[in-house]
Amino acid sequence: MPLVYGVALKYLKRPEDAQDAVMQLFEELVVKIKEVEIQSFKAWLYTCIRNNCLMEIRKRSKNLSVSLDDSFMEFCDDFHLTVVSESENREESLRECVESLPEKQRISVKYFFFDELSYKEVEERTGFSLKMVKSFIQNGKRNLKLCLERKGVTSNGMD
Repeated sequence: MPLVYGVALKYLKRPEDAQDAVMQLFEELVVKIKEVEIQSFKAWLYTCIRNNCLMEIRKRSKNLSVSLDDSFMEFCDDFHLTVVSESENREESLRECVESLPEKQRISVKYFFFDELSYKEVEERTGFSLKMVKSFIQNGKRNLKLCLERKGVTSNGMD
C-alpha cells in the first residue's frame, strides 16, 4: 500500500487526494482482480493506480472554474467576445479534424479522450490489441495536431 500511495501522491500532489485514490483503487480491485488474468501483479497494480490518477486529473481539468466577480468582468469586457469566438473556432476545427482521421484512429481517439476510457477499456470495446490502441491514439494525436496546424489553430496542451 505505501508504494501505491507514493505513485498516487506523485500524480495528484496532495496527500488527501492520494489517500482517496488509493482507497478508491482498493475498492475497485475486488472486482477487477476477478476479471483480469494478472501476470505481474506489481506492474498491473502500478498501471491501475496510474490510470486512476490520470483519469482523476482529466476530470479536474474539465471542472476548472474562474471567479467572475465585477472587477474581472470589467477587465475582460472587450476581451470576452474574441475569446468565445476563438474557442468556438478551435472546437469546430477540432471536431472537423477528429472526423477526418482514419476510422481506427478516430474510434480510438474518441474513446480515449472524449469518453475517457483507459487503453485497456478501449482495447475491450474495439477488439484492437493493446499495442494497436496505443498506436492508433498516438498517430491520431499527431494527425490531429497537424490538421489543427493546417487550420491555423494552436494545439494548447494536446502534446
